[in-house]
Amino acid sequence: MADIFDIQLEDFEKQVLAASHRHIVLVDFWAEWCPPCLVIAPVLQRVVTEYAGAVRLAKLEVDEGENMKLAGRYRVRGFPTIILFRDGEEKARFSGAKSGHEIERFIDGWLD
Repeated sequence: MADIFDIQLEDFEKQVLAASHRHIVLVDFWAEWCPPCLVIAPVLQRVVTEYAGAVRLAKLEVDEGENMKLAGRYRVRGFPTIILFRDGEEKARFSGAKSGHEIERFIDGWLD
């Protein structure tokens, strides 16, 4: 499985919650009309690539199909919101565009 992939509501249980028992999974709740989402996307991709499989990035476009239900379930209030999952649970989150260094610090606290 690729470290960066698109996710839909029907894949969430397997590709995020179950997978987070093996490695950290970040879920990027984003929308095409959201400028900060477009700014952070390449930064997230670069950072996740540097972790060489220890961290995966699931990109969830909230305006696609039933995906907004997940945004509601996790009480996402603005975009982008990045939620870190580990051991099948949400462990941390941040909203808005961040630098690569800020994202690395966010992830590093959850690595073994």
